[in-house]
Amino acid sequence: MASHDSGTADPLSLHGVVPPTVTAFHDDESVDYETTAEHARFVVDRGAHGVFPLGTNGEFPLLTGEERRGVVEAVVKEIDDVPVIAGVGAPSTHETISHAEHAESVGVDGVVVVTPYYYPLDHEAALTHYRRVAESVSVPIYIYHIPSKTGNELGLETLADLAAIDAVAGVKDSSKDVPWLAQAIDAHPELTFLAGSDSLLFTGLSIGCSGLVSAVANVFPELVVDCYDAFEAGEEDRARTLQSHVFDVRDAFKAGGAYMSGVKTALDLRGFDAGPLRDPLRRKDAESAGELREQLESLESIDLSP
Repeated sequence: MASHDSGTADPLSLHGVVPPTVTAFHDDESVDYETTAEHARFVVDRGAHGVFPLGTNGEFPLLTGEERRGVVEAVVKEIDDVPVIAGVGAPSTHETISHAEHAESVGVDGVVVVTPYYYPLDHEAALTHYRRVAESVSVPIYIYHIPSKTGNELGLETLADLAAIDAVAGVKDSSKDVPWLAQAIDAHPELTFLAGSDSLLFTGLSIGCSGLVSAVANVFPELVVDCYDAFEAGEEDRARTLQSHVFDVRDAFKAGGAYMSGVKTALDLRGFDAGPLRDPLRRKDAESAGELREQLESLESIDLSP
């Protein structure tokens, strides 16, 4: 099985496993910047090839602008051995530019720009948005495509025009639309594509993604790194088996509550306390947490030790 390289337009050559790291909170829901940075270190020390603070798992829509800036600063200060690509997206272009400029000023390696959400976005609005962000910073930009959350899907024609923007280096795709992703990769080999769903890690690599943004990797980076390494080594059967193990962990996270509650609860089971989720999100209750532990302990593929 051939290695899948990053796109030629990507100066960071992003590849491998890039977890969307969590934002840690104190019991009063104030941001715990120290533990947030420690979680980024947790995944890097266990093999992650990069980190992506302020993605969906980072609860970015629930943070103030000041808190978002603090998270980026804390992670950049801690991580200098792999790329840090920070989420800077917001509903308005104005706010997105502000976040992007700050992120660049404190030393991020790249920025991840989710499509604006809440209001509908047409072709010209999308182009204007990404062009203005690109004009505001000199670091590479990765488009974050997650229409199920933003309500805005990028058509392949729109992506073609976005790809022509010099600063656009890649796409983090969480659409779960495999035909869309396959066609996008085929049309734009110059871009880096990151598979954004734990259900499509093996599939994403098979159709040409160079890397994986995995929520499971926030808790068990070793498992997802093993899956990536097996694929890169041409060990297709082993990679498929490891994807199956990721399915098992994913199902356990989802049981008895939201997926993200499973991530922080499972981290706690590994001895890493990232605190609560910020309201209205919530951690699993004691019964659900116990069920999660039982399910994870039954899996031979993972280790709950710190």
